[in-house]
Amino acid sequence: MSEAEARRLVTDWALWARPDQLPPELAQGGGAWSTWLVLGGRGAGKTRAGAEWVRGLALGRSPFADAPVGRIALVAETMADVREVMVEGVSGLLAVHDTGERPRWEPSRRRLEWPNGAVAQGFSSEDPESLRGPQFGAAWCDELAKWKRADATFDMLQFGLRLGTRPCQMVTTTPRPTPLLKRLLAHPDTAVSRARTADNAFNLAPGFLAQMLDRYGGTRLGRQELEGEIIEDRPDSLWSRPALEAAREAGAPPLRRIVVAVDPPASSRAGADACGLVCAGIDGAGVVHVLADESAGGLRPAQWAARAIALFYRFSADTVVAEVNQGGEMVRAVLAEVDADVPVAAVRATRGKYVRAEPVAALYEQGRVRHAGRFPELEDELCDFGTDGLSGGHSPDRLDALVWAVTALALGPRAGAPRVREL
Repeated sequence: MSEAEARRLVTDWALWARPDQLPPELAQGGGAWSTWLVLGGRGAGKTRAGAEWVRGLALGRSPFADAPVGRIALVAETMADVREVMVEGVSGLLAVHDTGERPRWEPSRRRLEWPNGAVAQGFSSEDPESLRGPQFGAAWCDELAKWKRADATFDMLQFGLRLGTRPCQMVTTTPRPTPLLKRLLAHPDTAVSRARTADNAFNLAPGFLAQMLDRYGGTRLGRQELEGEIIEDRPDSLWSRPALEAAREAGAPPLRRIVVAVDPPASSRAGADACGLVCAGIDGAGVVHVLADESAGGLRPAQWAARAIALFYRFSADTVVAEVNQGGEMVRAVLAEVDADVPVAAVRATRGKYVRAEPVAALYEQGRVRHAGRFPELEDELCDFGTDGLSGGHSPDRLDALVWAVTALALGPRAGAPRVREL
């Protein structure tokens, strides 16, 4: 074979793709659809499948399209995700094209243009109105279950899918039981493909899959993030998906007090608990509004302290509320090393996590806690928290930080509430 023939063979996606990475009519031998929903675990090859599908459409390459699709929408949770994952990512659109056919990326205009004139334009779920006006023949929607304004963004996109003989869209996402995703699964015009992380083991770092299965195998989180299953709420959970959706708001009103709550980890080693970091505020009517979840794992003390202080200034907070069960005065000292001027209220847990969480969950039921945006990881933890903790046995760090924030703002040390003692 010549070098050109060998390169063409290597880049022939229809030859190398798994069946779940090909459009349903190619993998299954027929069937009309307007939405192709690809549900998969982390690292299962969803992004590569989406990028290759868009490539095939833009180039009009058989068997993906009979002619080039001239206008394509790329929609992600944020514009940063469009750029870093869908376009410039390891499996993104620039990476899957051979040199001679690669589109030109114009970051300032949020668009890709192919040599044949086909154009793909990027959009964010944070700005549904930006989809009002443009029209497309196809769309690739990435990580739909994480979109901040999912329904509004998806609705605006549907009005714009009106070019060509068969407008269609591909949705690639790790599943969460969101109302929009459930509606798509139930729709007769939706074709569904499923993939597990293990299906793509050949393309993953050595040891990654073994580590993930060792830690998360058999857990509810593992079934969702590795197996690509939609996991419903636990029967004994204090929170439910419908209740959290009902508590959703586009933004918070003016707030009279704002706190940043920190649940520090006992260790920064790999596999240790995450540092819970949640910011929330309370308005004049006594309603708490959750503003941000910046929780993360693997942070050293100086790192989580810096992140907490940055969150404090970002939201012009009044206080950092820090649990000191694990580190005592060290927690206050670490925060002071980053910025000694930030006021810190040290608190200590004297009752179990479930008991501390119950009054906070009651506030949700009363409509006194709202989520100013979408916080997928935090909400996953809330809905997986039962009488025996999280199903996987890990510490509910995001939930703990949320409980401290809401307690500091709306409950305090009174009868029936978690006992929070100032040190």
